[in-house]
Amino acid sequence: MMPVLFISHGPPTILLMDTPVRSFLKQLGGQIPTPRSILCISAHWEASKPNVSSGAQAELIYDFGGPPQLFEQTYSAPGAPDLADETCKLLAAAGIDAGKNPDRGLDHGAWIPLKLMFPKADIPIVQLSVQTEKDTSHHFELGKALRPLRQKGVLIIGSGGAVHNLYDIQGHKINDAPVDYTVAFDQWLFEKITSGQIKDLIDYKKFAPEPEQSHPFPAEHFLPLFVCLGASRQEEKATRIHQGFMYGTLSMAAYQW
Repeated sequence: MMPVLFISHGPPTILLMDTPVRSFLKQLGGQIPTPRSILCISAHWEASKPNVSSGAQAELIYDFGGPPQLFEQTYSAPGAPDLADETCKLLAAAGIDAGKNPDRGLDHGAWIPLKLMFPKADIPIVQLSVQTEKDTSHHFELGKALRPLRQKGVLIIGSGGAVHNLYDIQGHKINDAPVDYTVAFDQWLFEKITSGQIKDLIDYKKFAPEPEQSHPFPAEHFLPLFVCLGASRQEEKATRIHQGFMYGTLSMAAYQW
């Protein structure tokens, strides 16, 4: 049974910067069983219905700005058409319509953390889109449908942000202390997720402190978390495996089931 991971991927520049989250991701791959393949749900692929990348080669998408060194980075991991097929079949069995996209590559929410975690680029990768027109319950059901993949050596990774507000990031430096709402939401998330309070998490807009401030619409960086929650078993409680903040309004928390 492979674990499930939710990671806060932060800005693409973590690949070049000596930061705590970079160090965390570099050691994370060696602390879990080596997966047969990886299914990554990234905040940076939005689609009206679930789509999976199904090409034989995981091409890179440089969907960011930044220093030239970032655009020189490569990661030649293979795709996994067989995993794409299996993912669609599991979703269909759960009554969820999904499509395959052979031309979709890996966006930075996927390839940058994976390059740090598995630098040999020898593990096949499939990406799954989020649906910002759908709610948290929908994404939870996606995860439930995909839970059997864990027994087949597939590592499910949700890549987003525990708190993610780019509107308020202006004027903040990388090591600035987190603002109050970031701390409050991050602590609430920790308490709920490690005690397995799934219903409160799914209805976070009702129960969490400053939910709209912590995850402004369309909250795409939070949705991968709910796929991870669905993929976990009822008896599993999450463990926080990383904690930290960047630029005042980003929580870099990570969890493992």
